[in-house]
Amino acid sequence: MGKIRGIALVTGASSGIGRRIAKDLSQEKFQVIALARRTDRLTELSSQFKNIIPKTVDLLDAQALENFCEEISNLPESISVLVNNAGFSIRGALEDVPLSSIRKVFEVNLFSLIRLTQACLPGMRRMRKGTIVNISSIVGKFTFPLSGVYSSSKHAVEAISDALRMEVRPLGIRVVTIRPGVIATEFNETANRITGDLLSRTHPDYQPIYKAFGEGMAKLFSNISIPGPEVVSKIVLEAVLSDSPKPVYHVGPFIEEILSQRYKKTDEEFDLLMTEISGLKDLKV
Repeated sequence: MGKIRGIALVTGASSGIGRRIAKDLSQEKFQVIALARRTDRLTELSSQFKNIIPKTVDLLDAQALENFCEEISNLPESISVLVNNAGFSIRGALEDVPLSSIRKVFEVNLFSLIRLTQACLPGMRRMRKGTIVNISSIVGKFTFPLSGVYSSSKHAVEAISDALRMEVRPLGIRVVTIRPGVIATEFNETANRITGDLLSRTHPDYQPIYKAFGEGMAKLFSNISIPGPEVVSKIVLEAVLSDSPKPVYHVGPFIEEILSQRYKKTDEEFDLLMTEISGLKDLKV
């Protein structure tokens, strides 16, 4: 492989976007610490790419996360690229989602991102260089109904990223936010499994809302082509290898149709647009 470019840490590396990023960074001569919960998948990945080091950590386990952060501080060479990719979603009307489930989403999507960033920053400061890539989402800037929990965690990632970018730029550290639209991974399947059959459990008042939203989403997705994780990984590599990466990148469906409208329309106009897209415009219960 020759001389390595540096050490990269990729979270959520056992599947989907994270797996592809870990693979592509390793092929760009980074030594990659691939972090995830599923040991078998990490072992399989590292067996294919010798520059990938598997690391099993459950980001919902606070002590395991702290132990790993301690390991980071003791590495012989500091991490120069951090890709905060791990995340998951749970869906439902806010009244239907237990607070314990909401806390888990924020623990993985936000608090572990913050803690790992804190652990990597001292080494990056010493080197006066480094790149932090936070995988957000287009719903970090707007939300669909029944998706407020996930979207709010990504709204928080956006705020943390924007503040951090300004804080560490004088130290030579770059912070990049990537906002994917819908990507073909296990994400949706996992969200459905974790969420379960909400329609059968919700109050009858909400059932027409769930049904109308489902029909609205079916219509929205009927004419789109959903790309695979390689489109996100390509942008991550572009940002990491660039001398001057952009603060934010967008990729995937609904960038023009929805995200761009968030910036063009007033709050009232965008609320009406999203209510219509979501299938709830004329619904009365």
